[in-house]
Amino acid sequence: MAARSAPSCHLRLEWVYGYRGHQCRNNLYYTAAKEIVYFVAGVGVVYSPREHRQKFYRGHSDDIISLALHPERVLVATGQVGKEPYICIWDSYTVQTISVLKDVHTHGIACLAFDLDGQRLVSVGLDSKNAVCVWDWKRGKMLSMAPGHTDRIFDISWDLYQPNKLVSCGVKHIKFWSLCGNALTPKRGVFGKTGDLQTILCLACARDELTYSGALNGDIYVWKGINLIRTIQGAHAAGIFSMNACEEGFATGGRDGCIRLWDLTFKPITVIDLRETDQGYKGLSVRSVCWRGDHILVGTQDSEIFEIVVQERNKPFLIMQGHCEGELWALAVHPTKPLAVTGSDDRSVRIWSLVDHALIARCNMEEPIRCAAVNADGIHLALGMKDGSFTVLRVRDMTEVVHIKDRKEAIHELKYSPDGTYLAVGCNDSSVDIYGVAQRYKKVGECLGSLSFITHLDWSSDSRYLQTNDGNGKRLFYRMPGGKEVTSTEEIKGVHWASWTCVSGLEVNGIWPKYSDINDINSVDGNYIGQVLVTADDYGIIKLFRYPCLRKGAKFRKYIGHSAHVTNVRWSHDYQWVISIGGADHSVFQWKFIPERKLKDAVHIAPQESLADSHSDESDSDLSDVPELDSEIEQETQLTYRRQVYKEDLPQLKEQCKEKQKSATSKRRERAPGNSIRLHFVHGYRGYDCRSNLFYTQIGEIVYHVAAVGVIYNRQQNTQRFYLGHDDDILCLTIHPLKDYVATGQVGRDPSIHIWDTETIKPLSILKGHHQYGVSAVDFSADGKRLASVGIDDSHTVVLWDWKKGEKLSIARGSKDKIFVVKMNPYVPDKLITAGIKHMKFWRKAGGGLIGRKGYIGTLGKNDTMMCAVYGWTEEMAFSGTSTGDVCIWRDIFLVKTVKAHDGPVFSMHALEKGFVTGGKDGIVALWDDSFERCLKTYAIKRAALAPGSKGLLLEDNPSIRAISLGHGHILVGTKNGEILEVDKSGPITLLVQGHMEGEVWGLATHPYLPICATVSDDKTLRIWDLSPSHCMLAVRKLKKGGRCCCFSPDGKALAVGLNDGSFLMANADTLEDLVSFHHRKDMISDIRFSPGSGKYLAVASHDSFIDIYNVMSSKRVGICKGATSYITHIDWDIRGKLLQVNTGAKEQLFFEAPRGKKQTIPSVEVEKIAWASWTSVLGLCCEGIWPVIGEVTDVTASCLTSDKMVLATGDDLGFVKLFRYPTKGKFGKFKRYVAHSTHVTNVRWTYDDSMLVTLGGTDMSLMVWTNEMEGYREKRPCDSEESDIDSEEDGGYDSDVTRENEISYTIRALSTNIRPMLGIKPHLQQKEPSIDERQGVVRGSRPPVSRAPPQPEKLQTNNVGKKKRPIEDLVLELIFGYRGRDCRNNVHYLNDGDDIIYHTASVGILHNVATGSQSFYQEHNDDILCLTVNQHPKFINIVATGQVGDSADMSATAPSIHIWDAMNKQTLSILRCYHSKGVCSVSFSATGKLLLSVGLDPEHTITIWRWQEGAKIASRAGHNQRIFVAEFRPDSDTQFVSVGVKHVKFWTLAGRALLSKKGLLSTLEDARMQTMLAIAFGAVPSVVMSVCGKITYCVESWRELTTGLCLPCTPPCEMDLS
Repeated sequence: MAARSAPSCHLRLEWVYGYRGHQCRNNLYYTAAKEIVYFVAGVGVVYSPREHRQKFYRGHSDDIISLALHPERVLVATGQVGKEPYICIWDSYTVQTISVLKDVHTHGIACLAFDLDGQRLVSVGLDSKNAVCVWDWKRGKMLSMAPGHTDRIFDISWDLYQPNKLVSCGVKHIKFWSLCGNALTPKRGVFGKTGDLQTILCLACARDELTYSGALNGDIYVWKGINLIRTIQGAHAAGIFSMNACEEGFATGGRDGCIRLWDLTFKPITVIDLRETDQGYKGLSVRSVCWRGDHILVGTQDSEIFEIVVQERNKPFLIMQGHCEGELWALAVHPTKPLAVTGSDDRSVRIWSLVDHALIARCNMEEPIRCAAVNADGIHLALGMKDGSFTVLRVRDMTEVVHIKDRKEAIHELKYSPDGTYLAVGCNDSSVDIYGVAQRYKKVGECLGSLSFITHLDWSSDSRYLQTNDGNGKRLFYRMPGGKEVTSTEEIKGVHWASWTCVSGLEVNGIWPKYSDINDINSVDGNYIGQVLVTADDYGIIKLFRYPCLRKGAKFRKYIGHSAHVTNVRWSHDYQWVISIGGADHSVFQWKFIPERKLKDAVHIAPQESLADSHSDESDSDLSDVPELDSEIEQETQLTYRRQVYKEDLPQLKEQCKEKQKSATSKRRERAPGNSIRLHFVHGYRGYDCRSNLFYTQIGEIVYHVAAVGVIYNRQQNTQRFYLGHDDDILCLTIHPLKDYVATGQVGRDPSIHIWDTETIKPLSILKGHHQYGVSAVDFSADGKRLASVGIDDSHTVVLWDWKKGEKLSIARGSKDKIFVVKMNPYVPDKLITAGIKHMKFWRKAGGGLIGRKGYIGTLGKNDTMMCAVYGWTEEMAFSGTSTGDVCIWRDIFLVKTVKAHDGPVFSMHALEKGFVTGGKDGIVALWDDSFERCLKTYAIKRAALAPGSKGLLLEDNPSIRAISLGHGHILVGTKNGEILEVDKSGPITLLVQGHMEGEVWGLATHPYLPICATVSDDKTLRIWDLSPSHCMLAVRKLKKGGRCCCFSPDGKALAVGLNDGSFLMANADTLEDLVSFHHRKDMISDIRFSPGSGKYLAVASHDSFIDIYNVMSSKRVGICKGATSYITHIDWDIRGKLLQVNTGAKEQLFFEAPRGKKQTIPSVEVEKIAWASWTSVLGLCCEGIWPVIGEVTDVTASCLTSDKMVLATGDDLGFVKLFRYPTKGKFGKFKRYVAHSTHVTNVRWTYDDSMLVTLGGTDMSLMVWTNEMEGYREKRPCDSEESDIDSEEDGGYDSDVTRENEISYTIRALSTNIRPMLGIKPHLQQKEPSIDERQGVVRGSRPPVSRAPPQPEKLQTNNVGKKKRPIEDLVLELIFGYRGRDCRNNVHYLNDGDDIIYHTASVGILHNVATGSQSFYQEHNDDILCLTVNQHPKFINIVATGQVGDSADMSATAPSIHIWDAMNKQTLSILRCYHSKGVCSVSFSATGKLLLSVGLDPEHTITIWRWQEGAKIASRAGHNQRIFVAEFRPDSDTQFVSVGVKHVKFWTLAGRALLSKKGLLSTLEDARMQTMLAIAFGAVPSVVMSVCGKITYCVESWRELTTGLCLPCTPPCEMDLS
């Protein structure tokens, strides 16, 4: 079964014949090293004519269709086609990737161009809008994007003489672009009367705003600005495909086969007609020209490259040839010489020399050629044609021997017999004809067994048998030469086949993936001597298998380069080379075969880097030879972390439930309770599926995570502090190398990574937007500036971030299988490693991409699962721990050696200054020297080693170790069982934190008079916890089965526990020893309760919908409650111990009398009057309000009432703990909500004195202790979150102005101009009537001859370039009456110490001089301005920002935009096109003046922060569901701002790229309700008095941090200025 491993030999691409001339232009250049760069199929080629050598760039995964050369002529940019096409920038000298640009274009990248200094790159997509995109390619970052044109764009170029200007041309258009800020603004070229509107194919820019362009009819159009000024007619006889500018002038090439050279003013120098030269032919068409000095490179439509020396222009030198357009299928190799023959649909047959890498013969046939064969002595060449005929030629001089047409359909395969006597010809009409060679090809037999077209033929060595494959995948055998079908397998068994090119048959079973359509492998060829098989398939992949390979899904090595289907592949006669041909890319690839023995000498042929993993030895098979996965790892790989509902979905779900809400909110709802709770202590640590997530901070605190909480634990004081910024499970954690910052990644639909400070517990940055489902690993770089993260989406995306800015630097697909760890290289910030299932990859950053190379294992080991990895003492060395207990030592990407370290997987390792520490599943911590030669010391985690004073109990010896960290003289260890231990270097172990192990936790009971609680879990343990200061586990007991409920007896002496198998037991509450146990039910026991008072009865509820009542004293069952239709969820006793209240899974609320269990019906009015001993029910009128608006999606799982019957705490399926006022009547009560658990909160209980609330997380296995803070006492804390699911509607009245403004919908002028119906007659057609003005003797646009007005301001030049010179005088805007105040605010400002006023109306910004009354205007907006602000920072004096309306946010010229301009000279400094659809309603500059805040009119009222000088969007987030009127930065801050609007005030913080908001709270004021706020101002001490807001009820409020201080009545609100 050798086929299980890939063959150990290798192929290396040696030569590619061909050049892509079809459908591409301008793709052929000289590099600085005088080499020639071009592309063919999916390969970039650098050809050195001096050495006749090719180098290949293979970073693309599909056809390359565009190429641009950097101005320094070393770097090359290439763009490809595909669903998610990308651009690679690579070095033509080393052929290594420098940068990858992706995630913007779709379909393909049609053109590329570098700007003058090579810093920026522009690309054009093939999508429906032909998007134009400008990149900072070194950083891999998109700077700007705009829709290019509705039709194809053929060429784009930077204007090399004007900064920030570009020109693009294409089908019937030319556009002149200017780049300002992040906005690309086009102006269409005006053809006017000078030339016809037609398709422009190529262009070049020159000085003085001149642009030359080549048109489809062969003319050259000359543009100045945007106007066509002249045409050079008949420059070429047909379309001009290529134009190239150089120092001497311009070269053009056209469809007429001519090259013309022009000087710098476009006067003709010379013409070279390639058709007339000796290599030329009729119909030659030039696609690409490059003129350098006295050499000219020409690429043609038919895949030739010519080099012309200007002095001898009639003798072009042909340096590359290939097949022309049309599919290429025919391939044959010469039996004795290193020659290959190819034939194509272009009707040519060509013979190539594999040694000289050149075309040595070519012959044109009458018909397209589909297959070829050379007979055994190498004299005859047979060609099968598409029309059903075949032709035989003499190889020597290509003369015809015979031409025979016996069939009507294409001949797909033909082969000579090994002895040379017969030729078998397979046709698409499913027949094979046999011809006798000596009888001048007379037909001697036919084989008619197939039902489908013939695809492959092979002869037996003795020429007596033929095997065929057909389109149905059938394999048939025939006796030769007659063609009788052989059906007996015995007869065939002994046959030895002369060649093996069939795709079906036992010997090649392994080439097929397990589940695949039989036709996607087009060709195979067996090499008997080397025992390898080469295959070619529809995906452009060449694969090497071992031969024979018998089992489906065998391992292989794969090679990419062809873009689409590879139609044929053959070994050369001496097995030195493999030749493969591409169908659509009609290229011929020649691969050098490197057998096993040579490989050992050639370890230096490191696998070539490529983005598509081309040296993979993986197959699609289900790796059957892999050792059994370790059980723990297997469990972990099956976790998907997918949620039915993510917390991100809540806003939408609430929207959908709006209707229900409206009907419900007619009743006035209770306020939220005055009490609040604060997280106090969490028992638990997430070790069961996370690794290396436990660290010391620099001051010796311990940081780790559990559920959705980041925990900082102080072991001296035994206290915890919490980071509560996450809203779902945290899966990974890492600590900053220099500061006490921590990065944590969570689960989510769009999961976020938070970087936070352990001292202040404030978020510094939040990273989102590039992972799905969750983040499984994070790591900081050594300088702490970058962060790497890995997602748990299907391709396990790896992202590199600049976390402070919140920017994604690079992104790549990681692996199909799970990645467990990512580590950044401490010496080189651009390198990192990832390790995971069958995976060790070494990455380096290349612009916006990451290039990964698989670790090269060689013969040293097998491809194992890696669980952890670290870098060693140099940048080359890396170490990884495997699932089998070995440590692998890597140098660069090569495995150097392996060391056995643990029994079972190595889960964690940590690098020290001198040495390493590892921890494994075997529960042993090992210290190693710095080269893993010796193990210096081991520590076993055992109960016996626990230090005497250690609190808590170790559950089992040798727990699996998941995290290790060193510091402060100790080793910190985290285990799978949720324990955190500290191992002293001398041996003793202290237990610091522990929680439940894997399995859901449901059972919770608090003691009747002590601060302790009991929990029972599916991990089969019962535990008692101390809730007082020692915070430790007091006792633990292992159970036979997991349990779901428990309860203390009223005297606290006994503890009843319900188990999952239907039994329950009573244990002594102190020693946990059994008192008594019963087993009466089959299903799980779901709740268990002692009756109040003496605890005489015990009620036991089970999932089979019965409740049994036992007499505790006599230990007998005394009653059964029947009548529930579904499983029981909760039970409560009344105070007398006579009545039981029951909840069921069918949401029934039932009552039973104890002890007999008779069902009672009690009217709901009476239920309220009954005094209950406890309330844990979630149904009934008293707690109707606890069910959320989205009750269908999520369940309230638990509740508990305080003993003073005031506050009801609930837990639900989304992980929220909520507090309600009791009773909560009416739907959708108001509440306070706390997030700390990740998903289901399974149980909540108040302690006996209500001082603490204890909550259990089901799947996060954590026990959280919250302190209850009474109404009077409390510092205000932001964790009290939203008041309720619904914002109340009942607030102070409305004001008509506000209502109207809230409802305005802005029409967009940019859209309506051409649609607006035009009435009346155009001016020049009207009969002249004096206008009203003229009748009154006033002529508009002029002034009375004498005027008291000051002299007229100079006419403003605003982009008058390209305005047509009209015969009429231009109108000059002189005065505007009016100011937009009806729906805008804060839009009048003083400038220059009050000399000028700036404001806006319509689409004009107006600067009004107070003294003279004159106005000057900013007129670059194309639609109404809605807001205006002035930069207050002294560095940016008189800088104004204005925002306008616009239509959809597609980044086109009509999209809403913000202009930043200088008020004095009206220069535009930056334009920000925004994604705020409809318009921008508020803008504000930050304290330093560098950031700009904008608010949109879109339904979400998006808030966006910009770095306006670069035009870069930093952060954006939905602001509020109702209109926001104003948002302003705090005057002393660049990160904090406030937004106000319809019924809300929000306080915002910018963290990295994320915006965090908190609602303002009105709770300290009696009867305050949230009003509509209209304006903001900041007090003298910004931190104290936050803001003052005008409200409709005419009063002013001042806010401190988040709460209102006082309300002052004032006049009706309009504006406020607190200067």
